[in-house]
Amino acid sequence: MPVQSGYKEKTDQKLKEPGQYSVVMLNDDFTTMDFVVKILIEIFHKDPAGAEQIMMTVHKNGKAVVGIYPYDIAVTKVNAALDRAKAEGFPFRMTIEEA
Repeated sequence: MPVQSGYKEKTDQKLKEPGQYSVVMLNDDFTTMDFVVKILIEIFHKDPAGAEQIMMTVHKNGKAVVGIYPYDIAVTKVNAALDRAKAEGFPFRMTIEEA
């Protein structure tokens, strides 16, 4: 027989949406435009026209947001891009900022 007490267990839980983070691509003078477009298409799943537009924004303005993701996804995408850049000898840089 269960023991009853005068206390009521609170079962309402408020779920919080995960924080969103901006992935920011930074310009440099050595990474090729073709490589940047390839990264945007293959890792960030941009269409070719969108990838070209983002690449030109980075080239002209020094940086651009390439996507907004939950933290774990942002880190995974940035690491994949940086690993590929390192393998190809580019000093390519990206950062993650709270959105």
